[in-house]
Amino acid sequence: VWRDILTRAEKGPVFLKDFPHYINHMWTADFLGHFTHAFLIRDPAKTISSLFNKWPEFDELEVGFPEQRALFDLLTALNGAPPPVIDSDDLLEDPTAMVAAFCQAVGIPFLPEAMTWEPGGDPSAHSWWDGGSFHANLAQSTGLTPQPRRYVEVKDSPERVRRVYRRMKPHYDHLYQHRIKPA
Repeated sequence: VWRDILTRAEKGPVFLKDFPHYINHMWTADFLGHFTHAFLIRDPAKTISSLFNKWPEFDELEVGFPEQRALFDLLTALNGAPPPVIDSDDLLEDPTAMVAAFCQAVGIPFLPEAMTWEPGGDPSAHSWWDGGSFHANLAQSTGLTPQPRRYVEVKDSPERVRRVYRRMKPHYDHLYQHRIKPA
């Protein structure tokens, strides 16, 4: 699969999204050097509470914040500068400005028409778990539109969620300080 991606990348830009904790066995300077990297981060209060809601017995190793930070730090060291970071709340609050800033940061043109699309698609076709419930809203969406920030009170969560949150928050904060700031 990865050779196919590299072959396609020789012909032009290829976008792919993955979780760092699923590909950390591939983190060599040579392999990583083939890509323009960027990070999408989400407040761990939201990530962990959402994960707990769908999967109460989730394994803490599935959360991935330490590996995300490790990859970010590795790429920063290899490239001499941090890769672009987008915070999901900033993206949802001002999608057009944040996508334009992201495009500028990674050197691709901003296409306003890419901000909307026709609804549809089968979320189960792209789901790694439970037939697509994590992606059901996306299948019905028609584009990126501004949404107000939602806050999650971690103190109201079960102790296990609070414990995982306390361990993940420093990793999120580390990347958050490097985020592309909204205009």
